[in-house]
Amino acid sequence: MFRKLMRRCFVFLLVLFILPALASQAAWQFKGNHAPSWNTANWSSAGIFPSVVNEPEAVIYIMAAKTGRWKGGFAVHTWIVTKEEGGAQYNRYEVVGWGRPLRQNAYAPDARWYSNEPYIVKVIRGSQAARLIPKIETAIVNYPHQGRGGYKLWPGPNSNSFVSYVLNEVHEIGITAPANAVGRDYLANDRFINIDPDWMNIQVTYKGYVGFALGRRNGFELQFIGLTAGFDILNPAIKLPGFGRIALF
Repeated sequence: MFRKLMRRCFVFLLVLFILPALASQAAWQFKGNHAPSWNTANWSSAGIFPSVVNEPEAVIYIMAAKTGRWKGGFAVHTWIVTKEEGGAQYNRYEVVGWGRPLRQNAYAPDARWYSNEPYIVKVIRGSQAARLIPKIETAIVNYPHQGRGGYKLWPGPNSNSFVSYVLNEVHEIGITAPANAVGRDYLANDRFINIDPDWMNIQVTYKGYVGFALGRRNGFELQFIGLTAGFDILNPAIKLPGFGRIALF
């Protein structure tokens, strides 16, 4: 009986998590043309954002791009960009794996990551952005893993754990980090549960290794060793390890 149960669990994990992740990695390798090292990668602006002169209103961008080398087959790197109303510049916030983890404006706000083109996960403009920017800045200041030694590639806290922390603290932004943002499921200070103040989203995890999430922001998700599988009914999509969110309509 026990062996039968273990076999079924193995098949479940294989089909739901491992096979999609391997397929994503194979597709990434087939695509090829990846920067072989940090020094040879292109870190320049992708030209996505308008100049601040042409965007006078307050704005918030949640950004992502595939990570470097083989990791790009599984995961994206995420960061946050803000600009106050009438502000003279965009401010980019992210966590990296070298030196002091938390960085501000280390790269152009819409810079490529390891030569990979960035994309906009969510944008908020106008009065709502102006209202949320101070909350975002407060969450960034209070991020508990920003000191030296506060970064761990897997399962976290890493760059995606940081963005996920901010999105949880400022749940009004209305999203979670992308499903293939490995490290997003790690909760700061090794907490095992996060519940939005309005009780419309709940996440339970054991240090980012295994868990689940349910609610308006996550949809329904199962999380295993940093990989996410699930679906979203409110915004119809499926979520597959490596591939991330795939819209159905």
